Amino acid sequence: MNKYEKIIENLLRHESSAISALSGQASAISRAAEICASCSGRIIVTGLGKSGVAARKIASTLTSIGAAAIFLHPTEALHGDLGLLSEQDVTICISKSGRTEELESLLAYFKRWGLPIIAITADKNSSLAKQSDVAVILPTSDEGEPLRIIPTTSVVASIAVGDAIVAALVKILGITKEHFGKFHPGGSLGHRLTKVKELMHTGNEIPTVPPNATLRDAIVEITQKKLGTTLIMNNEKLLGILTDGDIRRAIQRTDIDNPLDENVMTFAAPSPKSLHPNALAEEALHIMESNAITSLVILKDNFVVGFLHIHDILRRRIV
Repeated sequence: MNKYEKIIENLLRHESSAISALSGQASAISRAAEICASCSGRIIVTGLGKSGVAARKIASTLTSIGAAAIFLHPTEALHGDLGLLSEQDVTICISKSGRTEELESLLAYFKRWGLPIIAITADKNSSLAKQSDVAVILPTSDEGEPLRIIPTTSVVASIAVGDAIVAALVKILGITKEHFGKFHPGGSLGHRLTKVKELMHTGNEIPTVPPNATLRDAIVEITQKKLGTTLIMNNEKLLGILTDGDIRRAIQRTDIDNPLDENVMTFAAPSPKSLHPNALAEEALHIMESNAITSLVILKDNFVVGFLHIHDILRRRIV
């Protein structure tokens, strides 16, 4: 081990210990989440310096779940930005010392407006902690790097508190993946939260043959629709599914003289895997991979409304 590796290990261990120790603040964090959940205005997150970096991250994460959150710079607030506040807002104030001059001025304003104050600080005796409605106390007063003064552990712990508030809010507000997906339409996360109905084939794109069709008829339909599969339908009733693999196995059978002229139901699988159109595409992919299949029938109220092929998912890079 070189001389730097020990320093790195000590820092990471220090930060890990601080986050683990936050479990002792679970009750305070829970109350903070309840205050945020009851907010009818915006959640104002503020902090100066590296605490401001943590505040920006917390505001961003809150916004990602649909909470109306915004970062407020303490200095800019005192020079005009206070105009964005309303009496329906909730505030989250981050300061390791709890005695930052700019933040102290903000606190007086928050108190005058009657805004709930959630404090994240390392000093339970600070003015910030004492003036807050809920104070989450960081479990360390020193930092984890060699000088013990550069904001490292305290910033990581502050962000962890924000993450914990968000985690509680997800449960309190009943936020689902579908709800979360509304705010993440782009990127790999947005792709994973795509719904089946956005990808499935509908109407005439769905390959179907009637139950009196021959295997030859099924091959024609599969070739035309280019999905490697066809459904066997009696009007609107689903009777089975036939895949390329079923056709190959049928042609290889020696107990049938001319498989191509046989009824398609002879070779079809009677109970194809299905999914609801509002299901997530990643769930569809999981079902396909788990069952070693390449397509799903999309049903709504027991009626066929769509057809999904694995290529439809892979084209959207849902992995």
